[in-house]
Amino acid sequence: MPEEAKASGGGGDGGDIYNVQAAEILANEARLLPINEAAPIYEKLLATFPTAAKYWKQYVEAYIAANNDEATKQIFSRCLLNCLHINLWRCYINFIRRVNDKRGSEGLDETKKAFDFMLNYVGNDAASGPVWMEYIAFLKSMPVMTPQEESHRMTTVRKVYQKAILVPTNHVELLWKDYENFENTVSRTLAKGVLSEYQPKFNSAKAVYRERKKYIDDIDWNVLAIPPTGSYKCLMYLYHHPDIWYDYAMWHANNGSVDSAAKIFQRALKAIPDSEVLKYAFAEMEEARGAMQVAKTIYESLIAENSSATSLAHIQFIRFLRRTEGLEAARKYFLDARKSPSCTYHVYVAYATMAFCLDKDAKVAQSVFEAGLKRFMHEPGYILEYADFLCHLNDDRNVRALFERALSLLPPEKSIEVWKRFVQFEQTYGDLSSMLKVEQRRKEALSRTSEDNTLSALENTLYDVVSRYSYMDLWPCSSKELDYLARQEWLAKNNVKSVDKLSTRSGSSMLDKGSVGLSASARFLPQSAKVVRPETSQMVIYDPRQMKGPEFSASAPSGYTKEVEEILKMLPPSTMSFIKNLPAIEGPSPDIDVVLSVLLQSTLPAVQNAGKAGATSDLSGVGKSGLNQNGSVHRPPRDGQSSRRKDTQRQGGKEEEDAAAAQSQAALPRDIFRLRQIQRSRGGLVAAGASQSAGSSAFSFSGGGSAFSGDQSASTE
Repeated sequence: MPEEAKASGGGGDGGDIYNVQAAEILANEARLLPINEAAPIYEKLLATFPTAAKYWKQYVEAYIAANNDEATKQIFSRCLLNCLHINLWRCYINFIRRVNDKRGSEGLDETKKAFDFMLNYVGNDAASGPVWMEYIAFLKSMPVMTPQEESHRMTTVRKVYQKAILVPTNHVELLWKDYENFENTVSRTLAKGVLSEYQPKFNSAKAVYRERKKYIDDIDWNVLAIPPTGSYKCLMYLYHHPDIWYDYAMWHANNGSVDSAAKIFQRALKAIPDSEVLKYAFAEMEEARGAMQVAKTIYESLIAENSSATSLAHIQFIRFLRRTEGLEAARKYFLDARKSPSCTYHVYVAYATMAFCLDKDAKVAQSVFEAGLKRFMHEPGYILEYADFLCHLNDDRNVRALFERALSLLPPEKSIEVWKRFVQFEQTYGDLSSMLKVEQRRKEALSRTSEDNTLSALENTLYDVVSRYSYMDLWPCSSKELDYLARQEWLAKNNVKSVDKLSTRSGSSMLDKGSVGLSASARFLPQSAKVVRPETSQMVIYDPRQMKGPEFSASAPSGYTKEVEEILKMLPPSTMSFIKNLPAIEGPSPDIDVVLSVLLQSTLPAVQNAGKAGATSDLSGVGKSGLNQNGSVHRPPRDGQSSRRKDTQRQGGKEEEDAAAAQSQAALPRDIFRLRQIQRSRGGLVAAGASQSAGSSAFSFSGGGSAFSGDQSASTE
C-alpha cells in the first residue's frame, strides 16, 4: 500500500475508510501493478465503494488485458446491476462482442441478447444515445441469406429506431435523422405516414432531454459514494443516504409495485445495514400489506443486531405484537424483555402506558410502575412518568408519597427536576400551607447545589408569587415585568450584582419558571452561557458635579498629546485655531451661552490673498460662489447692488466703529442675539473697508470678529 494512503488512513485498519483521496491513490497504484497484485487492492476499494463504476471498470479492464475471460465475466456479474453506468456497460458490450466475434451466427445471437439486456437496464439513460446507435449499426450489419431474413431484419431495425427516438438522450436528433433516411430508403410512400406519426413523439423526447440536460450537465459521474458529511458532493451518488432509498422504495409502493419496493428496501439494508429507520420503514410497509411474519422477522433482526437501541426496539416490537397478535403476546414479550441487562426504564413506562390507555387496566399499569420503581428509583425521568400516571388516577396521596420516597434517596444534583414537579403539583392541587412548605423545602435542599448556589433558603421574591399564580401561558404581570423579573433572577443566579445594590439577591431558582411555563419567560433570558460581566468594583456612580471636561497630556508643548498634535496638523488653520480656542469647561454639558461667547470673540487667522478674485479660505468653495467661513453660501453681488452698498457702508462706518470699541471693552454678554447683531455690523464695516482698498471683490473677515458669525460680508467694485 502506498505510504500516502497509509498516512491518510484510506483502507487501513482504524482509519477513515471513506477517505476519497486515499482511495484515489490506491486506485492509481493498482493500475500500475500486475492483476494478481492489484486484485486485493481493488477488492478492498470496491468493498468500501460498491457503486464506484470507475473502479469496477478499471478492475475488469485489467482482467480483459490479461485475457482472463472467466474472471472478467464474474466481475461483470457482480457489478453491472449495481452500477447502471453507461461507460461500464459499454465496456461490457465490447467484451461480449469480442468474445462472440468469431462464433458465427451463434455468437451474433449472443451479442444481440447482450444488447437487449443492456438496453433494458440503461436504455433510458440520457447518455445512452451512442448505445442505441451502436445496436442499430450491429443489426444492420447482420448477414441475411433470404428475402424473409431481410424483411425480418428491416422490421427489427425499425422497431429499435422507434424505441430509440422516444428516449430523451443526447443523440435523439441524430437518431431521428437516421430513422428518416431509413424509412425513405425502404419506401418513400410509406415513410410519410410513419414519420408523421412519430414526429410529435420525437419532438416530445427532444424537449424532455433539453430540460433534463440542465440538471445533468454539472453532475460529476465519478464522485464516490460516501456517508452524509454536509458536503454538496454527497448529493451526486447517494448510495449511503437512507432518505433517497426510502423515497425510491415509496415511489414504487405508491405506484402499485410493493414487491419492487420490498426489493429496494432489501438493497438499501445491504448498503446501510446499520440504518434503524430503514428497518422500521420496511417493517411498516410489510405490516401494512399484511405480511406480518416478514415484518416480525425484521423486528427480531433489529433487536438482535442493534444492541445500542435495544430499548427502543423492545418498545416498538411490543407495540407491533399488541397490534398484530394481541395483549397476551405483548405481555409475554415484555416479561422477557425486562430481564435484559440493557433494558431501561423506558420499556416499563411504554408497557404501563399501553396497558393503561389501550387495555384500560390501571391495576396492571400501576403494578408495572411499582415493579420498575425497585429498579429505577435513581432515575428522575422514571419518577416523573410515574407521578404523571398517578395524577391521571387522581391519587394525590400516592403522588406525595412517591415524591417523598424519591427525594429521600436522590442526591441534590439529580433531584432538581423532581423538586420542580413537586412544587408544580402542590401549586396545582395543594393548599397554600403545603405549597409554601414545599417551596421552602426545595430552596433548602437546593441551596447547596451548583444550580442554586446564589439563592438563600430563607428568601422570598416576587418571582415566587408569579410562579405560583401563573397558569399555562397566563401570567399575573405584563411582559415587561416578566422580562425584568427573569433578568433579575438570571443575574442573581450568575452572581452578578446590580450597580445600585438594590437587587443583590433575587428570587427562587429558574426551575420555578419551568413548573408554570418556562417557555413564556425563557425568551427574555440571554441565550449564551458565556457572559462578559462588567467589573463592578471599578464603576463610579454618575454625578455631573464630579465629572470633568476633557484633559490633555502635557507631553506636547501645546498641552496636547502627540496623536492630537498630528491630527491638528492635518486640519486647515482656521479649524485648528477654533479647536485650540475651545475652553475646558467643567461638567459633561457645557453652558451654551458661554461657548457661543467664546466662539464669537475668538480671533481666527485672516484669509491670505483676499484681494484676488475668487480667493477663499480653506473652508470656502472654488470659483465665484462657495461657502464662506461662517458656513453660509457666497454669491458675488451684482454691479447695481455694489455701489449702493458702498454708500451705506461709508455713512455708518464711524458709528459702527464706536459700537465695536465699546463692545470689545465690555464683559461677555449673555444676550446672544444682541452679540450677533454687533458682530454682524462689525463684519460689514470691515468688509467695506477691505473692498475700497483692494478695488475688487473679495472676502474679508474682521480681526476681532467670528469666522462663523452667521452672515456673509463681501463687496465688489
